[in-house]
Amino acid sequence: MSPSVLCSKKHAAHKKRKKGGVQLRCFLLDRTNRVKLYEKLADEIEAAVRRGVFAPGEKIASVRQASQQHEVSIKTVLHAYALLESRGVLETRPQSGYFVRAVPRAPAAPLARAIAVASEVDVSRLVLSTLRSIRAHDAVPFGSPYPDPGPFPWKRINQYANAIARRHSSWNLIDDLPPGNPELIRQIARRYADNGVPVDPEEIVITVGATEAINLSLQAVAKPGDTVAVESPTYYAMLHAIERLGMRAIEVPTHPVEGIDIDALAQVIARRKIAACMVMPNFQNPLGFQMPDERKRRLVELLSEHEIPVIENDVYQELYYGDARPSALKNFDTKGLVLHCASFSKSLTASYRIGWAMPGRFRAQVEKLKFLNTLTTPSVPQVAVADYLRQDGYDRHLRRVRKLYRQQARIMIAMVEHFFPTGTRTSTPQGGYVLWVELPPHVDSMKLYRAALENGITVGPGTMFSTRNAFGHFIRLNYSYPWTAQSEAALRRLGELVAELDARGAHNI
Repeated sequence: MSPSVLCSKKHAAHKKRKKGGVQLRCFLLDRTNRVKLYEKLADEIEAAVRRGVFAPGEKIASVRQASQQHEVSIKTVLHAYALLESRGVLETRPQSGYFVRAVPRAPAAPLARAIAVASEVDVSRLVLSTLRSIRAHDAVPFGSPYPDPGPFPWKRINQYANAIARRHSSWNLIDDLPPGNPELIRQIARRYADNGVPVDPEEIVITVGATEAINLSLQAVAKPGDTVAVESPTYYAMLHAIERLGMRAIEVPTHPVEGIDIDALAQVIARRKIAACMVMPNFQNPLGFQMPDERKRRLVELLSEHEIPVIENDVYQELYYGDARPSALKNFDTKGLVLHCASFSKSLTASYRIGWAMPGRFRAQVEKLKFLNTLTTPSVPQVAVADYLRQDGYDRHLRRVRKLYRQQARIMIAMVEHFFPTGTRTSTPQGGYVLWVELPPHVDSMKLYRAALENGITVGPGTMFSTRNAFGHFIRLNYSYPWTAQSEAALRRLGELVAELDARGAHNI
């Protein structure tokens, strides 16, 4: 029987007994640490407040409710609440009850120390830790994989969504079934047609972001144990998909301007069985290149010759810095072997997670897998995005974002060249919003990652972009966020940390 239950029973028994005209008080002591029960209850409530379970100004349970929840007497709760008032945790409001006062939250342990980095790096934990540090500690988001949502018209899209929700009190689940909302599919097909990509709307399957599109496409063309060829470095979300599905990745050297080494890929295909290839030909994350058209054609021809499907991640397709949207591998596909994946998350709104796949000859299988995996993509976000595409200035919005990113890329490159030590080199992004930085060879990017976190700065260490612990002296930086005095100071401090680690590494040789 728990101490709290014992206390309730003893309290009921002692209520009837008096000693010298004074009612006996029942405060059961915890047998392990001899703390009175009301103190223990007060400590638990205070800990919950400091962890953020109860927010400042929020009303907590009434005395009677707390008595029932914790199985203690009302008197015990009253004493606990009185103790919390004396500690400044709670305050009483007449006729209203007990409310939480503003109490400083306990400082969190640095996230960098929570990451166990041995000979192998747990990429998914590293990515999650970086994102949590940005959210929890308001760290400078150079390490974020997501664009700054500030320039996006998410308020306007929310207005469309709210209007749709008001018009339709309920949705028929049948309307949500794959392939997706017909009007959204039509709008997506129209954008491709306007950019010279012949697309059959019947081929498009709406997904929950590009991540689901990639996962479904990979499931459609490969099975557990198969080998998938990827660029090196490559975007870690693609490595996650391969790992999650029990497949193996083989990394192919990738040029920072021209893309995947097609001759090296041909040698890999000659040596072993490759089930599929996964690439980002436009504004690859993290290198930022735009693969030349002739190399795109050669890549598709090589893979078609061997009947190898290629999953094309074209999520940054709209974020080009040139005069026209670049071609996709889909432009050169004659056999239906290109599974093209994209989304609006990087160019319009990340909140609704609307993506799509154009899987070529694998379309029926992808649609079936979509149904089996997640059943549907919610209708309201689909219709809201379709309404925005049809009625608002998406192209005008994109022109503003492209101009902004192009300017901020130049600023970031100039600042890295200015603040970082000799031996640092940067990529030359042709689109997107990330910069790949090669540090002096003595700098360990994981040590830099930890040191940066302690200074309130996040970076993307190069080891996240490979399964082989490669790129140990590279980092990826996000330049989509506004350039401010804070971000400039953070980049200057980052350069100082790089210099310190470089000097220390050289001294240890």
